[in-house]
Amino acid sequence: MRFGVNALSPLVTAALLAATAMAGAQSAPSAPALVLELNAAQPSDKGCRFTFVVTNNLGAALSKAAFEIVLFNEAGVADRLTVLDFKDLPAGKTKVTRFDLSGTDCTKVSRVLINQATDCTGGGIDATACLKALRTETRSGIAFGI
Repeated sequence: MRFGVNALSPLVTAALLAATAMAGAQSAPSAPALVLELNAAQPSDKGCRFTFVVTNNLGAALSKAAFEIVLFNEAGVADRLTVLDFKDLPAGKTKVTRFDLSGTDCTKVSRVLINQATDCTGGGIDATACLKALRTETRSGIAFGI
């Protein structure tokens, strides 16, 4: 089967448009973000050990970042409110931090909610940036978000 030039034009045009869109998407700068991943929740001798992986892509170092979190039990009821201090987060760096929450049974935690940023300090950083630019992810079986 032969195709004339006119028959191929829509295919070629579509391919060129797709390639151009992909190239534009790859070269577009990503928005500043603070990525907080709940990586694991494991029983410890103190209670439950939460492991977080945090990446500071805000474009500036944070001298302190702390978040108030809410733990929900298996019935979906807010069970505990606590503050996790991630301390300093260098710009462009990924950091792993663990928190042992005493008296917490990992198997009974169904959800972790970031309630607010209690501290977001750094040179040239707006105090609201830690929450506004926060992206959450989870690798655990626990729901995690804002």
